[in-house]
Amino acid sequence: MLITIIRTVILYVFIVFSVRLMGKRQISELQPSELVITLLIADIASLPMENNDKPMLSGIIPTLILVSMEILVSILMMKSSRIRRIICGNPVVVIENGELKQDKMRALRITIEDLYVQLRQLGIFSIEDVEYCIAETNGKLSVLQKPEKRNPSAEDMNIQIEDTGLETVVISDGQFLNNSMYLCSTNQKKLKRILKKEKTRPEDVFIMTFNRNGDYKIINKEQ
Repeated sequence: MLITIIRTVILYVFIVFSVRLMGKRQISELQPSELVITLLIADIASLPMENNDKPMLSGIIPTLILVSMEILVSILMMKSSRIRRIICGNPVVVIENGELKQDKMRALRITIEDLYVQLRQLGIFSIEDVEYCIAETNGKLSVLQKPEKRNPSAEDMNIQIEDTGLETVVISDGQFLNNSMYLCSTNQKKLKRILKKEKTRPEDVFIMTFNRNGDYKIINKEQ
């Protein structure tokens, strides 16, 4: 049992590291090649976990090969649009000026129900409001509404809006987050001064948010 636990932990760490090498993507954003590689890695890694008679290398070596192939293919797709088209395909316009492209929908095997579900999730309830709807290579829809249906922007209304920058969580459960502090141009010294003014210790903070204008919000831990 102990050997099984150790093998599982080792393979878990290795698989997480391998998937991390392939980049950050959510499952819904995976390209076909990335989805295939992910499924294969999961299947291969399960073999030495289930059978202690199989050597660890029977899961590690194929995984390394698959990850290397995925990285190589990603580099080739960056260098060649033709290779990218072969592997990922092309975006397809399924609605143009409020008119459904039925031949394109049949080619993509998208039902009208699936189309309406995705449009409603984007806040669109009428096809006639759509100027362009494009099925992307990852299966998601990108929609451009007709001009008269779009929400006006501050620029359209000639309104000046103050730029407060990105608000980030700079302290989480008493811990300073260096990357978040960098994003909002602050540091521990500044934050400690604020906490001192608020008569709060860092270890008592559950969440603290901050932006470049110096606006902040502190939520203390429950006692």
